[in-house]
Amino acid sequence: MRSIRFTAARACALAVCAAAAAALAGCANIGTSPAQSGSECRAVPASGEPQTIEMPDATADQLPDPRTVVGPTTAYTRSADITPVSDDPTADQSLPATVPSADGPQQKVTDTTRILALNQNGGLAAAVIGLGFGCNLVGRDISTGYPSTANLPLVTRGGHELSAEAILALRPTVVITDTSIGPYDVQLQLRDSGIPVVFIPLVYEHGVGGVQAQIQAVADALGVHELGQRLASRTMREINQVVARVAGMSPREYADRPRAVFLYVRGKSVYYWFGEGSGADSLIQSLSMVDVAAEVGFKGMSPTNAEALIKAAPDIIITMTLGIASTGGIDEVLALPGIAETPAGKNRRVIDMSDYEVMSFGPRTAEVLAALGTAVFDPEGAYQPGAPPAAIGQRLAELQSGGQAQSQ
Repeated sequence: MRSIRFTAARACALAVCAAAAAALAGCANIGTSPAQSGSECRAVPASGEPQTIEMPDATADQLPDPRTVVGPTTAYTRSADITPVSDDPTADQSLPATVPSADGPQQKVTDTTRILALNQNGGLAAAVIGLGFGCNLVGRDISTGYPSTANLPLVTRGGHELSAEAILALRPTVVITDTSIGPYDVQLQLRDSGIPVVFIPLVYEHGVGGVQAQIQAVADALGVHELGQRLASRTMREINQVVARVAGMSPREYADRPRAVFLYVRGKSVYYWFGEGSGADSLIQSLSMVDVAAEVGFKGMSPTNAEALIKAAPDIIITMTLGIASTGGIDEVLALPGIAETPAGKNRRVIDMSDYEVMSFGPRTAEVLAALGTAVFDPEGAYQPGAPPAAIGQRLAELQSGGQAQSQ
C-alpha cells in the first residue's frame, strides 16, 4: 500500500489553508480560464542581479515608537511580477533529469514544455517563473495569483483539492508539487498515467529560511541546477538586504520592539494563531519584532482563545486581507473575542497583506518583507497603490457584492 506521512502540524496547516482557499476561490470554475486566455505569454525581462527593493530611508531614530502607532495599515508590494533569472532557461538545461521525490520514488523528467507547479501557497509556481519557465506553465492552483498566471486554467476545486480530470486535460509533461496539496491519490494517479510527479520537500515550517532549498529543489526537477543556484543566491541577497534595512527601522533595544502575532481570520467566529513552525514566526523574526508565539512556546497552527491572546499582549496583529474582508471589515476583526483587550486592539493596530503574497515564500519574499516592515515601522511611508492587486481586487469585489466561496 502506498502511503505518505503527515505530521500533526502539517495536517493542521492543510485544514487551515483549505478553508482559506475555499474563501479565496470565489466563483472560479475549475478547468476553465478567462476569455483573455488566448493572449500570448509575455515574461518580465530577466536579471541575474539582485533587484533594488524600494523602501523608505528612515531609521529608528526618525520614526515613532511602533508600539504606539494608531490605526490599521495594508501592506502592498510595489509589483506583483517575478523577475526571472534567465530569458532562455533551456540554454542551461540538462535533460533528462532524474531527481528524488519527497514521497519516495525517484522521478525522471524528460520534457518541461508543459509544467504544473501546485502547492498551498503558490511558492512552487513562483520558483518556476523565477527560473524562466513561466510561459511553460499550463495551469495553476488557487493560491497562484501572479499577473503572468492570471489567465491559466484552475486545476483545484473547493480550495486545494486537485482534479485529476482537469490536470490530465492540460497534458502536463511534469508536475511539481508537495504534500500541502492533494489528495495524494490524485497525485499518484497522475504518476501512474506516465507523468513524472516530483514532490518538493515541505519548507513552510522554516519560512524565510526555507526559500533557498525550495528554489533549488524546483530547479533540479527542471534540469537547471545552476540556474537554481543563481536564483536562490539572488533571492537570499535581496532578502538579507531588506532584513538589514528593516532592522535599521526597528528600535535597537529588544525590549522596545513591538510584540507581534499572526492571526488567520475567517468569518466572524474563527481565528487561528500561527505559532512556531508555521512560517509566520520567521516573518515576524525577520522583521525585527518580538515573536509572541515563540515567547510563550506556542507551536504550529491552532485555534486560539481570548484569554491566551490577552495574556500575550501583542502590539501588532498581522493577518490576511481577505480574512478581514470575510469578517466584514476591521471593526468586526476587533470585535473577535479578546482582540479589543490587547494593545493592538486598543490602538486598532492591524496590518494586513494579500493572501496570495504574505506566506508565499519564494523569489518575492524580499518584497513581502519590505512591504510588511514599512507598514510596521513607517506606515506613513508605506506604498499605497491606486487599487489593490488584481487577484485581491476581484475577490474583494465578490465579497462586497455578497458573493460567497463555492465548494467545487
